[in-house]
Amino acid sequence: MSDLTIRRVRPGDPDDRKALYDICLRTGDYGNDATSQFTLPNLLGDVYVGPYILFHPLHCFAISSGNRPVGYVLGVPDTHTFEKHLPTTWWPQVIAALPERHPDSPALTRRDVEVMSLITSWEPTAATQILEKYPAHLHIDLLQEAQGGGMGRRLIETLFDSLRAAGARGVHLGVSSSNPSAIGFYRHLGFTTLDQDAAGLTLGKPL
Repeated sequence: MSDLTIRRVRPGDPDDRKALYDICLRTGDYGNDATSQFTLPNLLGDVYVGPYILFHPLHCFAISSGNRPVGYVLGVPDTHTFEKHLPTTWWPQVIAALPERHPDSPALTRRDVEVMSLITSWEPTAATQILEKYPAHLHIDLLQEAQGGGMGRRLIETLFDSLRAAGARGVHLGVSSSNPSAIGFYRHLGFTTLDQDAAGLTLGKPL
């Protein structure tokens, strides 16, 4: 744990991008490894990593072991603006790179199809009343070797400082009901429930 450090993600470094995509996949099953659930391993990263490091690199931080990222937090200070521009600035290139196969093809897994559907029929995720008080949002994923010892807290507090400096007065995130350890982590950081449905919770925290 002593060799772990926090730094900004390097958006122009293909090794950083590849490492963050890998972390996203290896934590993509409620914090567990989702590698076996995908035929198309970049799909999750295209949703939860790619646009953040491309468009908001100042709010993207990694926990590194040596030079190798083993965890990350990615955020944007203004969710409404970020999501409004995705249909013209990001999704077209992602969709163009998808394989020319029918979604019902047996070569695709259930998770492949679910995420491809999310991409091709994407809609903004956060309710207007949440964005009024909690305009920023974040995604955080840590490999096992980065967990414990307070590194997750330090990482997310580094992002909080960055979002405050950008003028955000509150931050929100989504978490699955099937991930109680993550819910406990966020509550320990002062997040409270803003909304809840069958899939999970939306949590928020003033900045």
